[in-house]
Amino acid sequence: MKKTTKKLLSIILSALMLLPFSAVAFAADESYTINSPYADVVWDGENAWGAYKGSLHSHTTYSDADVDLATMVKEYYNQGYDFLANADHGITGKEWNKHQTFLPLYAYQTLLGNKVAHLTDEEFEGITTGTYPTADGKVRGSKMTCVVGANELNNLTLTKSHVNGFFLPAGVGDGFGGRENGYEIAVAFVEKKGGLSHINHPGDFLESSRNIDAVSDKENVAMFGDIILKYDSCLGIEVFNENNSVTPYDRILWDNLLMYCLPYGKNVIGFSNTDAHRTEDIDTSFSVFMMEENTTENIKETMQSGAFFAVTRKLRENSIIGPAKEIDARNTDIPYPIFTKVEVDGHKISVNAENADTIQWIADGKVIASGSIADGYDSLDLDTVEGAESFTYVRAELFGKGGICLTQALVIEDGNEAPSYEGAKGIDAIVKNIVYFIKSSLIWTIIVELTRL
Repeated sequence: MKKTTKKLLSIILSALMLLPFSAVAFAADESYTINSPYADVVWDGENAWGAYKGSLHSHTTYSDADVDLATMVKEYYNQGYDFLANADHGITGKEWNKHQTFLPLYAYQTLLGNKVAHLTDEEFEGITTGTYPTADGKVRGSKMTCVVGANELNNLTLTKSHVNGFFLPAGVGDGFGGRENGYEIAVAFVEKKGGLSHINHPGDFLESSRNIDAVSDKENVAMFGDIILKYDSCLGIEVFNENNSVTPYDRILWDNLLMYCLPYGKNVIGFSNTDAHRTEDIDTSFSVFMMEENTTENIKETMQSGAFFAVTRKLRENSIIGPAKEIDARNTDIPYPIFTKVEVDGHKISVNAENADTIQWIADGKVIASGSIADGYDSLDLDTVEGAESFTYVRAELFGKGGICLTQALVIEDGNEAPSYEGAKGIDAIVKNIVYFIKSSLIWTIIVELTRL
């Protein structure tokens, strides 16, 4: 009887001792959730969404490109693009069969003998319905959507503080010259007019191609981060632009901006655009939107939700988050890597991919896992990663012979309400405005440039 009592007591005590540990483990497991921009995407089955390739930033001879509108649009169509926004400098884009606004600044194009031409009505109809033949004479069978209302603002600035405005009303923004170092003035203008915006090629402004530390400089991060936080309509930045010659480290800046903005509840969307000025630039950087249907309304919604992937065909190596060696697959037949599924189950993220050799997972600016994905599948269980509950986000990158593909940030949420962003106040705000007034002047900019020389 005594042995039985002791044995029973031992079992009860052991069970009581285990209870707290089980409770703690369960609480930790439920302490955060992963908010995925791809949560609503239908990946498989009869109602599966399509993967639509496009660029939201391109140019023609209506501003400073070497190629006229008609030729540029046809080449995008030939190369399989599904949507395109023409965003000439200081000119709000219209339908491709319409004459775009003429700015005297670009009168030099005719002096150089460059043609300024738009599509015919028949060409426009064929391209936007998919019935127009491609260069090989075949009918493509799928349309290319014309996204109107795009404009690369601040076209008269030496500092190249460029902002892409989207969905602007016709004529609004035409001739918008902007001010030096004037990101905010352009973003504020777009918001006031009811549009959306993103910051263009920030590395070009920071001259980070010659100084990688610039993308992690606290003042630089705060400058962009404060604008993104202040204006709901500013969705994020370009993480890839054209061949990335002047923007090789902008996805590192993106990581820093995510860490800066997410604590306030604002995601930073990473865009990828051709910024084409020549037809050779079309096969460089672009995005792949996951949409139920290829429409302007869905494109706008996807820009805001982040249910798309950023792709580039060329990127310089770097020792922080890679690649280890330069990748350059521009204007080749090598297929680019692409995610075909991103799913979240609890704290586990699973992905399927094509045309990729390796994958790496990044959280708060650091690579937390990497390996082969040659078989097309990989997963990350955050319950196996120390400190995962304190992450602000996780994202994945594919590397392959054909380029690099990024997911948007999958946000880690702890259930607490994010504080409101208030920005500078009182004397700090006054000083900030005075400094901006000085630095936004052309005289200041010229003095700085002369000093550098």
